[in-house]
Amino acid sequence: MKLIHRDIYVDKVLNYLGKGLIVVLTGQRRVGKSCILQSVAQSITEIEPTAHIIYINKEFSEFEDIKTYRQLTEYVDGKLESGGRNYLFIDEVQDIEHFENAVRNYHAKDACDIIITGSNAKMLSSELSTYLSGRYVEIHINSLNYKEFLLFHKMQDSDSSLHQYLTYGGLPQLAQIGLQNRQMVSNYLSDIYNTVIMKDVITRENIRNVRFLEDLVRFTADNIGKNISAHSISKFMKSQNITASPTLVTNYLDYLCNAYIMKRARRFDLHGKKLLETNEKYYFEDVGLRNHLTGTNLRRDIEKILENVVYLHLCQQGYAVNVGLLQKNEIDFVAEKDGKRLYVQVCYQLANQETIDREFGNLQKISDAYPKWVVCMDRLAAQGGINGIDCLYLSDFLLKTC
Repeated sequence: MKLIHRDIYVDKVLNYLGKGLIVVLTGQRRVGKSCILQSVAQSITEIEPTAHIIYINKEFSEFEDIKTYRQLTEYVDGKLESGGRNYLFIDEVQDIEHFENAVRNYHAKDACDIIITGSNAKMLSSELSTYLSGRYVEIHINSLNYKEFLLFHKMQDSDSSLHQYLTYGGLPQLAQIGLQNRQMVSNYLSDIYNTVIMKDVITRENIRNVRFLEDLVRFTADNIGKNISAHSISKFMKSQNITASPTLVTNYLDYLCNAYIMKRARRFDLHGKKLLETNEKYYFEDVGLRNHLTGTNLRRDIEKILENVVYLHLCQQGYAVNVGLLQKNEIDFVAEKDGKRLYVQVCYQLANQETIDREFGNLQKISDAYPKWVVCMDRLAAQGGINGIDCLYLSDFLLKTC
């Protein structure tokens, strides 16, 4: 398959090279980190013909003997060359024990520019933050956004294309498999889920209660966009004859977020201007995986899926995204970036005045002058706005640079 450059990420990586920082690409397995590394390597060799690329992919059998930082150091030392800049690429670096020792060594010696990828956020909170604090920059890789989905699948924007994106999500490999063969798509998504759960959660976190973990994933997938807490989940599980303490629930949710299966959106008190510690919302990093787990039913779950893809798009645009709380009213998303803020409400249809009053009314209660949008799948309503609040059709929003 021809390599398709995801410029939004490749350009970010290239901009950090030569600035004394280790570049760390994070994200769920199979979101395209390896292909981005290949794109970066290709761009480097085009710009700098004398550059020397050292590439290690821990998912390839030829590198399975590199299990410790000492073995990594021995391999890299034998590959470094003089007469040109060296670039060290390590894919799925968390599979090398104490990798941070080798990375710190090469960074300190300025022996090479270093670009690594990882599929577990715990790697950042422990190994990297402890040993490489202030010496690395993280770039989070998301599954394909809608614009990339159209490019990869060679589609034009249409209701049919949007429907397929909402159904199958944005894992890049689906473009090669093709969306026509639903059984192959289902098998692929199942394999990805099982790999992530096994390698990045069960094995890495030494999970013993596997059944509860799987029940928790499905429960969260079915409750996208709802305020949930460890206590409420524990209580629900008990009603299903499954025993799980709130502490266990909290730990397992953390593990799932660390593996980039889900993202946690905290509540932000707009009046008190502070983040709240309870009743977060959870969204999947890829709606295709979410739909696969719950049984794809776009008609039944459309509100949940819309909210999930809007949340992902804001995150992919570089926003820090929280759920807004304004007294008794809720704003679906409060997105902040570079000192700016954006408020977004999400709904399927603006079919009656009650819905219009609710969606626009909540935004009208916010007194500041930051942009306020309602995103929906109602084409007629999306042709205008109310009192300075814009109404956008979903695909227009997903193709928009915010």
